[in-house]
Amino acid sequence: MMTKQELTYRQLLTLRDGARVLLRLLKPDDRQSLIDLYAPISPEDQRYLRDDVSDPETVARWVDDLDYARVLPLVALVGERIVGNATLHLHRGPARHRGEVRIFLAKDFRRRGLGTRMLQTLIELARRRSLYMLEAQIVSDQSHVIRAFKNLGFELKCTFDDYFMLPDGDLRDVAHLILRLRAAEEEF
Repeated sequence: MMTKQELTYRQLLTLRDGARVLLRLLKPDDRQSLIDLYAPISPEDQRYLRDDVSDPETVARWVDDLDYARVLPLVALVGERIVGNATLHLHRGPARHRGEVRIFLAKDFRRRGLGTRMLQTLIELARRRSLYMLEAQIVSDQSHVIRAFKNLGFELKCTFDDYFMLPDGDLRDVAHLILRLRAAEEEF
């Protein structure tokens, strides 16, 4: 259940280079802006994504099918332009204590601290929802992304061999990282 505080969440950031960015949840009228975020994606970036974001209909469905009980989508805006999209995927049933995080940034906003700030916000939103842990699956080739997650407290729990298939059929290992939001109970 979404609280009013989550629905109206807004945070204004100043990145270390002086850029001012607004973080808030994705709204239905962000459809075209989200499509525009993914439109210039390079073939190299596209190779590592789960969905074909070069297809505007794929991205449009994310907005058209907004369900905050299933996915909390956080966007970063500079003016009217969406420059980042980070999502907290919520589970049901026996996995309801876990959430999965994913992130994508416009090329000109990478390595400027925005990704870290967006992930910190998702971590805070997950804590407010009383989740026990967050997880991320990152293709092992992306060592700088794995390092960034580790800097936020995520731990590498395992690596799945040949777990991700690139569009050309090549296989890649996937690092599975976990961030515990609650201490494990050690009572018996």
